[in-house]
This record gives sequence, structure tokens and C-alpha cells, in this order.
Amino acid sequence: MMPAATRNAPDRPVRFGFAFIGLLLIAVNLRVSFVSVGPVLANISGDLELSGAAAGFLTGLPLIAFAVFSPVAPAFASRLGLDRALWMSLLFLASGIVLRSLPVPGFIWAGTALIGLAIAFLNVLVPSLVKRDFPMRVSQVTGSYTATQAAFAAIGAAVVVPVAQTSPAGWRLALGIWVGLALIAMAVLLPWLRRHTLGSAHAARPDAAYRSPWASALGWQVTIFMGLQSIAFYVLMAWLPTIEQSRGVPATTAGIHLSVFLLISVFASLAAGGILHRGSDQRLVSFTSGALTCVTFLGLAFAPDLVLLWVLLGAIGCGSLIVIALSLFSLRTVNYPQAASLSGMAQSVGYGLAAVGPVMFGGLRDLSGGWTLPLLVTAGLMAVLAVTGVLAGRDRVISGAA
Repeated sequence: MMPAATRNAPDRPVRFGFAFIGLLLIAVNLRVSFVSVGPVLANISGDLELSGAAAGFLTGLPLIAFAVFSPVAPAFASRLGLDRALWMSLLFLASGIVLRSLPVPGFIWAGTALIGLAIAFLNVLVPSLVKRDFPMRVSQVTGSYTATQAAFAAIGAAVVVPVAQTSPAGWRLALGIWVGLALIAMAVLLPWLRRHTLGSAHAARPDAAYRSPWASALGWQVTIFMGLQSIAFYVLMAWLPTIEQSRGVPATTAGIHLSVFLLISVFASLAAGGILHRGSDQRLVSFTSGALTCVTFLGLAFAPDLVLLWVLLGAIGCGSLIVIALSLFSLRTVNYPQAASLSGMAQSVGYGLAAVGPVMFGGLRDLSGGWTLPLLVTAGLMAVLAVTGVLAGRDRVISGAA
């Protein structure tokens, strides 16, 4: 079936512009609500008397939700329609942010879990939106919304500590203000609820038989790559400010460093999107990005005084890795249904692996009494990531045979 953009050529620029703005509004909500936890994690832990493992579990809870609820997202969208499912996911997100900030026992856990559910749905459904509304510009649009995520996450990391320090409500207000972004997106996207989705439903029907990625070695390589690169990002988001503060860096400065990390990752994502298709395969860029993350964790363990260097290298590595991982969903499949299946698999299993990261890191810190052991273990995982990137980056696709 012909894409909507082709069927409606006279108003294509208007439709493209409105859809692109809507996509970016969704993207600004995809990271900031949980990335902003890291800079104030020490405040939260002190206020709620959390152990290192419990603090790690708090930051890892959204990732657990990603793993559990990602497979549910396609059925949710099929029942409501893609546009309504996206809007409802934003409603879940806004509700979770409010719950997490209320001074009621247990609400921080319930709110964090609801935030995880909402972002799990959005993570899975946004690539479907890109495929539907921008079928000829998938890679460019993916790079743009990935960079937007990182940019707003950087803003969140920079302002959360000053807000927490200047407000009587402390970290609760600092985390609660992000509900405004979700409400803005919901208001602007409200007209989407009236959009006719029949054409999209027809377009999503499988047009050819395809092999399930669950039965493919390549599918598992992409999934492991997705999971390990997520471990790198979420461990740094959760623990980098705390590591720095334990070594005498002021909380505000640590928050700024995290903001710098995220800002640099914006440009790394855009650069990776630009070079990803220039070669015959993605082995070199995948291996290089994985190696940079390995060096980052080794550097934090053995040369902590050079933290800004490790922030730079880690940002380049992580910013590139997420774009590579998202692009592999399309590059390693033969058609849209198979790409959707691989995306669901990788985001479910991959984020399940990633959810272990912050908890494992905090537990190893408690066990060893320092940062060296958890940093070295994570560096080892990043070495595996680099090797997996070579395998997943080969110029091949999952068989199209059923």
C-alpha cells in the first residue's frame, strides 16, 4: 500500500512538519524523567535511607519495566490505534512523574514503575511512528529524535540539582517539574486522536513471510548489543554523579558533568547517523564505539582525576551506540513486520539485561566498599559489547524464510 506521504502529495510538507514536531515532543519525554534521578540519587538515598543496592534498584526499575512491558506495546497500539496509544502512554508518564514526587510512602516506587511502563510503550511505538510517517527518511529522523532525547536529558541533568538545592521541596520538586513536558506534548498531540488510522493498520499488515528473530543467531546478536549498550548508558546515568561526589566533586559540578556527557552524546548520535550507511557494513563503527565505553570505565577506575576525558569518551561511545542499535532493527531485517519483531525482542530482552546493570553496580560497590570492582566488571562487559558489535555489524540480514 502506498505511504500516506505519497497519497497526499499536495499537503505533504504540512503533514511532514506537523508529524515531525509531534515526534520531537514525544522524544523530549523519553529520557529526562529518569535520567534526572542520577544527580540527586544521593539525596534520595539519604532521605529514604536506601542502601546502595536499593538505590541501584530504584534507577533500574524503569529498565525492568521496559523489559516486561515492551512486548505488550504492539498489542496496546493495535487495540487503541498508534496515535491513541502514544497519547495514553504520555498520560501514564505524567501520572508516574506526579506519583513519584509525592511524599507518600511507597509512591516513589509506584511512580517509577509507571514511568517505566510509559516509556517502554513509547520506546517501542516511536519507531513504528517513524516507519509510518517518514518511510523515506527513517535514518535521518531516527538520528534527530535520538539527539533530541539526549539534549533534553542534558538539560534535566544540569538543572535538577540547583532546583533541589533551592526549593524547600528538594528532590521531589526537582523530579516533579518534568510533568510539564509530558503535559505540553499531550496538549499539542491531542488532534492526533482524531486521525484516521485505518490506512496505518493496512500498511502494518505483513506483506511477506519472515523468520522470527527469536530463532536467529543474528537476532540474538543484535539483542545482546542492545542490552550491553544500555548497561553502559544507564550505569553512567545512575552512578557517575555519585562516583564523582564520593571523590570530592561538588554535587552541582557532578550534575554539570552529566549534562556535558548528554550534550556531547547529541552530536555523537547525529554523527553516527551520518556515517552509519557510508561503509559496506557497521562493524568498525560498532567496535570503535564499544571500545570507547570500555576505556571509559577503565579510566574511571584507574585515573579518576581525568574524569572530563572519560565523560567525553563515554559520551561519544554511548551516543553512537544507541543510534547503531536502533538502526540495526531495520538494517538486519527483510521487511517491516520482521523489523518490528526484532525491535520488540531487542527492547524486551535487551532492557532486561540493562536493568541488571545499575543494581549489579550498586551491589558490587556495597560488597567491595569501593568503585574499582564494579567499574572493572562493567569494563569487561563493554569488551564483550565491542566483540558483539563486530558480529551484529556484518552486512547480512535475518533470513526472510518463515
